[in-house]
Amino acid sequence: MTTTVTRALSGAVYVLLLVGATLYSQYSFLLLFGLLLLFSVVEFCKLVSLKPIIPLVIATVGYILFNLNNTVKTNEILLLIAALLVSIRSLLFLFEKKDRFLDVQAKYVFLIGYLIIPIIIFTKIPFINNQYVPEIIISILVIIWSNDTFAYLVGITMGKNKLFERISPKKTIEGFVGGVIFAVVAGILLAEFYLHEPTIRWIIIAMIVSAFGTLGDLIESKFKRIAGVKDSGNIMPGHGGFLDRLDSIIFVAPFVYLFYQIIYYVS
Repeated sequence: MTTTVTRALSGAVYVLLLVGATLYSQYSFLLLFGLLLLFSVVEFCKLVSLKPIIPLVIATVGYILFNLNNTVKTNEILLLIAALLVSIRSLLFLFEKKDRFLDVQAKYVFLIGYLIIPIIIFTKIPFINNQYVPEIIISILVIIWSNDTFAYLVGITMGKNKLFERISPKKTIEGFVGGVIFAVVAGILLAEFYLHEPTIRWIIIAMIVSAFGTLGDLIESKFKRIAGVKDSGNIMPGHGGFLDRLDSIIFVAPFVYLFYQIIYYVS
């Protein structure tokens, strides 16, 4: 079996699993992302040389507390603020010119604020109206996949100018722009024919997803660069680890959740 076929099959299984669990019920959705969180924590710990036992306990307890119990809106906002602060720290980490190893305190800050809290926040997005709306998650995933796919295709066919060569030599400005354009197109189509929501809302979400998804990919690449590895894991043939597949979701989640909060606050 060729590498391309293996990659396509494992990618298809991953997509079907995400879509199927999200659409089946809120419980299958929460269970799947709880498992993905734990797998991602293990991979992240390997990247930053952190023993996984305590991080797994923190992730499990945090996920259960904020998803299996009703949480007040104030607590969710505090989670959002924490995630946004660590997002800023992550961007500073990305643009640092030196690839320096992190101390233990910094490792736990990134573990909690860069990985655990954003995944918890992501699982809160379909419940923003106090009812489970899986179409929102499916649409965000479709936009992420559209951005990634067309950024790659446009990049390999038209890409000439490097986007951030020091961290990711293959990414190009042309690829980034192509990804944004097709993500916006996907957002428009989803708004009109699937969600039946205001088109402008999903154009903005598509732009948020494209910009911050790309940054999330670059941040994870920085962690891998420091660790001296190509992928965060090898559980998905041709795609790397779970963290490699979730890096965009992780970094996008707080900003999409913030956008929704602004919408409902204004309205």
